Amino acid sequence: MSDQRVPDWSFNKNKEITLLGSSVLLVMAFTALLLWTGWLSGIFFGIIFPLWCILFYFFRDPDRVMERSQDYYYSPGDGVVSDIETVQEVDYLKGDFVRIGIFLSIFDVHVQRAPMAGVVDFVTHQAGKNHPAYTPEASYENDQIIMGLDTSAGKILVKQISGILARKCYNYAKLGEQILSGQRYGLIKFGSRVELYLPLGTRVRCLVGEKVKGGITILAEIADE
Repeated sequence: MSDQRVPDWSFNKNKEITLLGSSVLLVMAFTALLLWTGWLSGIFFGIIFPLWCILFYFFRDPDRVMERSQDYYYSPGDGVVSDIETVQEVDYLKGDFVRIGIFLSIFDVHVQRAPMAGVVDFVTHQAGKNHPAYTPEASYENDQIIMGLDTSAGKILVKQISGILARKCYNYAKLGEQILSGQRYGLIKFGSRVELYLPLGTRVRCLVGEKVKGGITILAEIADE
């Protein structure tokens, strides 16, 4: 199966703008180091150069070509499973669901992928705070984008949640759009959190503390009828 992106994917534009700005700062820092040799210019360059390296590393979008079964829910992002619990969701699903939370550090790939094929029938942005992504209140109070998918196994929900460093979430999917399992649809800038809400009875196949990869790691299996 080819590795695809949603039609309005503009990750590369986002990447180019961010790297251009940081590259300008890097050139300025290097120029200052050459023209005004001293501890101030050395500190400036010592800060800007590692920052540029981190940004260049951060904007990774690896291809992940594989066959994906419609019997499984795949991880919507890279990171570590931070919690698995039953919660009530009131924005879209309106009921009790299994929530799998994934914490993304600044060193993880921050591209989000659809956990299962379906039709996008709910997308909303909730403005909010920027609590650390690993805290319980982050799920409810932080700035986030909520996307609902109508799948062959029922309705599911994916949340992109900002953190103390992650101040911006992007979702390039559109209402009514058919999205494929593992298809790229979004991005969160820097450390953050992604949550997947699944129907009760779903057989969870991951553990808290497990390292997962978006579009590759199976998080759960559809319950038998």
